[in-house]
Amino acid sequence: MRAVQVRAIGGPEVLEVVEIDEPQPGPGELLVEVAAAGVNYIDTYHRRGVYPLPLPFVIGLEGAGRVVATGDGVTEFSVGDRVAWSDAAGSYAERVVVPADRAVAVPDALDDDTAAGALLQGMTAHFLTATTYPVQAGDTVLVHAAAGGMGLLLTQLVTARGGRVIATVSTDEKEALARQAGAAEVIRYTEADVAKEVRALTDGVGVAAVYDGVGASTFDASLDSLRIRGVLALYGAASGAVPPLDPQRLNKAGSVYLTRPTLVHHVATRADLEWRAREVFEAIAAGTLTVRVGGRYPLDSARQAHEDLEGRRTTGKLLLKP
Repeated sequence: MRAVQVRAIGGPEVLEVVEIDEPQPGPGELLVEVAAAGVNYIDTYHRRGVYPLPLPFVIGLEGAGRVVATGDGVTEFSVGDRVAWSDAAGSYAERVVVPADRAVAVPDALDDDTAAGALLQGMTAHFLTATTYPVQAGDTVLVHAAAGGMGLLLTQLVTARGGRVIATVSTDEKEALARQAGAAEVIRYTEADVAKEVRALTDGVGVAAVYDGVGASTFDASLDSLRIRGVLALYGAASGAVPPLDPQRLNKAGSVYLTRPTLVHHVATRADLEWRAREVFEAIAAGTLTVRVGGRYPLDSARQAHEDLEGRRTTGKLLLKP
C-alpha cells in the first residue's frame, strides 16, 4: 500500500510517499481503509522531531474510513462499519491499524470528510471550552487564528455556550470567516496591538480566557489580555515554543492561570472519548457546528499540505485523500 513516511526529521521536504506492506490488525485492533486523513499541527511536530518518534515512521494520527478486517477479541465493530479516530499512528496511508478502543462510530448523517475533519480538532475545541475554561454565558474570550480549523470550531462552541468571541486574523477573507462563525469582534494582529485592542473592547477589564494555539508570537499579548484570575490555555505552538517563564509574571498579570492542555489527557478513558466525540458529532448533525474543509490533497501532495498549513495560507481543516 502507499503511505507517507518520514525517514529523517526536518521540513516538509522529508515527507515521502512510499510503498510498504499493508499492516495487519492484532488483538483488539481494526484494519481500516482510510477515506480521509486529517492534517494537524501535531503532525508537523512529529515531522520536525519536537515530539520524537522512532525513525522511520508513517506520519498522521487522525482519519475516517471503513473497517476491512478485525483482530481477535473485537466485538464492538464489524467489517464494513464506518469509524473515525484521532490518535492512530500511521494515518497518512491507504490503510491503517486503529485500536478498537480508540475508534468511534461515524453517524450516517456525517460524510467521511466531515468525520475525519471533526474529531481531533472538534474534541480539542470541546475540552478547551467545556473543561479547561468552561465558558459561561456573558464571558468574553480571545481566540487566536480564528479562521483556522481550530479557531473556527472554538469560535462556534464559545458562541453556542453564550460567550462573546474576540478573534484575531490577518486578512479580509479570514475576518469574514471568523465573523460567519460567530466572532463579535475581530482584531488584525498584523496591524494592531492585540492586548491594547482587547482592553478597549472590554472596558479595560480583559477577557475571561484566551485560547492560544499560536505560541511564541502571541503569548505576551495573550497574557496581557487576561482579566484578573483569567485563564490562558496554550494548546499549541504554531509559531514556535514559548520561552521559559518566570511564574511571577502570572502574579503581575492578575493572579492569572496558565495551562498547557492536550487532547490525549482529556480522552484517556473510553467514556470521555465517547462523550466528547458524541457531542461533536451531534452538534454537526444538528447544524449547530460546521466543519469547514479548507483543502483536500492527494497523498502525493502531503508536503504541500504541510507547507500551506505552516505558512498560514489556509483556512479551515486540511485533509489528505488516499
